[in-house]
Amino acid sequence: MRAARPGGYGDGMSPAPPPSARAAAAAWHAPARARVLRIRERLRDVYGVPLAEPHGRPIAELVLTVLSQSTNDRNRDVAYLRLRARMPRWEQVRDAPLADVEEAIRPGGISKVKSARIQAILRAISDQPRGPGSAGAPRELSLDWLGDVPLAQARDYLTALPGVGRKTAACVLLFAFGLHDVPVDTHVSRVGMRLGLLRPGAPFEQLHDQMLELSAPGEELELHVNLLRHGRRTCHARAPLCGECALARMCPSRGLAQPRGITAKAITAK
Repeated sequence: MRAARPGGYGDGMSPAPPPSARAAAAAWHAPARARVLRIRERLRDVYGVPLAEPHGRPIAELVLTVLSQSTNDRNRDVAYLRLRARMPRWEQVRDAPLADVEEAIRPGGISKVKSARIQAILRAISDQPRGPGSAGAPRELSLDWLGDVPLAQARDYLTALPGVGRKTAACVLLFAFGLHDVPVDTHVSRVGMRLGLLRPGAPFEQLHDQMLELSAPGEELELHVNLLRHGRRTCHARAPLCGECALARMCPSRGLAQPRGITAKAITAK
């Protein structure tokens, strides 16, 4: 079973929580390791163990993650394949007229914003030395060195690139190199909060730190991907399928979400 890529929100801060969410955040405490393992095992029963060996192509992962924002997997992949077919080398993408990049990735949506961001990222990579001790060395369009430096240094470098935050950096570090980092997108954050794994209303920076605390080395991919799958298939934002949820007995939020289309007036009329 192959791993999915995160989509949904771009990198940034989570929206301010309503009063009820603030109360839940105040009452929240980090889950016990035993609870995390029970949830992981139940998700494994439903979705299996995702398989995704590190592919070693960090720039490709970086561009894929930018393209994934505010679209679905199919449109992201179409946009990526069109871009690579027209510009097989990343130097070509970096140096092409912006309009050409925008046209190539148009199926991925908001192509004007994404094309400018991709080129800004590629130019910033070209302008940076290739890792530690490389001052004055020839510069190239490569991130292969990220796998050879401490994780914190690799993460700091990525998040200093234009428009790259923790989620995008985590995608590169986990999917390209298999390093100890966990992307948190809208699905992972929603399901994690409803299950009590993550603090409700926490900023995305804190959510990433909390996910890392929940994920022992070697477990990052499985927990991330299966929470994402559960969010896409069952634990929807507006109308979660609590009656069909395999985690219902473990979920403190079960039944709390109001089904779509049911108003307060309809509820009180029953």
